[in-house]
Amino acid sequence: MISPRRLALCLGLGLSLLSPPAFAKTFVFCSEGDPEAISPQLAITGTAMDATKPMFNTLVEFRPGSTEIRPALASGWTISADGLVYDFTLRSDVAFHANDDFTPTRPMEARDVVFSLERQWKADHPFHDVSGARFDYFQDSGFPDLIAAIEAPDPGHVRIRLTRPEAPFLANLAMPFMSILSAEYAEHLLAEGKPEVLDTKPVGTGPFEFVGYQPGVAIRFRAFDGYWRGRQPIDTLVFSITPTTSARLAKLSAGECHMSAFPDAADLPALRSSQELKVYETEGLNVGYLAMNTHVKPFDDVRVRRAINMAIDRQAILSAVYVSGAVAAKNPIPPTLWAFDNDIRPYPYNVAMARKLLIEAGLENGLDADIWYMPVSRPYNPNAQRVAEMIAADLEKLGIRLHLRTTDWNAYRVAIMGNEDVPLVLYGWAGDNGDPDNFLHTLLGCTAARPGGNNVARWCDAEYDRLVREAKTVSDVATRKRLYQEAQEIFHREAPWVPLAHSIFSVAARREVTGYVADPLFYHSFEGVDLAPEAGSPPG
Repeated sequence: MISPRRLALCLGLGLSLLSPPAFAKTFVFCSEGDPEAISPQLAITGTAMDATKPMFNTLVEFRPGSTEIRPALASGWTISADGLVYDFTLRSDVAFHANDDFTPTRPMEARDVVFSLERQWKADHPFHDVSGARFDYFQDSGFPDLIAAIEAPDPGHVRIRLTRPEAPFLANLAMPFMSILSAEYAEHLLAEGKPEVLDTKPVGTGPFEFVGYQPGVAIRFRAFDGYWRGRQPIDTLVFSITPTTSARLAKLSAGECHMSAFPDAADLPALRSSQELKVYETEGLNVGYLAMNTHVKPFDDVRVRRAINMAIDRQAILSAVYVSGAVAAKNPIPPTLWAFDNDIRPYPYNVAMARKLLIEAGLENGLDADIWYMPVSRPYNPNAQRVAEMIAADLEKLGIRLHLRTTDWNAYRVAIMGNEDVPLVLYGWAGDNGDPDNFLHTLLGCTAARPGGNNVARWCDAEYDRLVREAKTVSDVATRKRLYQEAQEIFHREAPWVPLAHSIFSVAARREVTGYVADPLFYHSFEGVDLAPEAGSPPG
């Protein structure tokens, strides 16, 4: 049981932001870092998506613990025979949140869906440029040239017309960036001359309402009494921002949080055997990798990229950093996805062959380069600094002298995605929708190679791009699999990454936590989560 006094002390706060109501049932989640945004349309990291999920819903959603699509704000839908027209029937009983500056006068309806999609789509939309938005997910998913029209035949129905068939379209609609915002709230803020508040004081339809956010400290939510699925058993939900795995484990063990994101793989055996703690685990749809910027010399030379693939002892990295919590990667998609090409043979660990390739590339004296590593623990790379150090030691044998660089998490993301000069980058990806497109096109397609896009290798191969684009337009799984396997062969040949690992998704929790479902898409969702009765009782 966490008393209000101890909660305030352990989080280092005497602030109203974290002061729970007397005797309320408060759930504390030790999250891994500050979100770059608390608006789902601006979120591009799992950290930010987790922070937005309590407040918002999408038209369709993934069934908990799976990638199966089920109805959400849309109670049902039909698809035209040619795959170009999607008609959604909306629920009629969905309420929006209120705050101290806004009280909704109507339930969610079609105009809210149109507003939420057109804001990201149309450059002349009054909210398109608000908050310096770039809508990276919307862009990288190919929506700008996929959507032909978004129509509202009546308040209870929405019709989306596409320019081409799109196999992963419904799955993409379930992603956080397609959350439904309140058009009425936006109109109110625009009239008051403060449209940016739409993204800093969010109003959604989700199970929890936004209370406040103090960067570096916490985000606080309260249960929404009018939630369309019913009020949550938790009264207050707190994200306690705790960047290091050791600090999260210490807080969890001391009872200062109920659940902790991304435990260190080395701690999992002790967590599994603990009498007070437990671990939720599931096979994750993810990949951790080293990206080589193909716009920066000498990494524009495929011989250099192949040499680096051969010079890194990936098995040693798995043993030292991931322990038993991951499998070695050879492709850009995980082996749990149906399009995975198991016939591809990974580059062998062969320092002599790597040295020969470097000499062929005219680099007999080696080179100097920066390698950027993440400052936070991620499931696909639990200790990026250690991985960077091991890679540097391996490449030093080739005369490649690496200089380790990092910065805080949000600045790191901006640096590697917006700066075309960053040469080597440790990064990764947790799948958003269970479709291979979400890896192969979103991470490696030519559209995503733009500054700000998710293709941090800046790699654009015309034939690869043609294959993954064609795979998006067909519904036959066998055809899609063939196209994706051809694309993986090109990826392997051109080697823009060193694929490192696919990790198991794990979450550590107190024994009193109930109702939580581990998510293969790496989201932390707290809808339906509760605490055993004694955990929510008032302190004695």
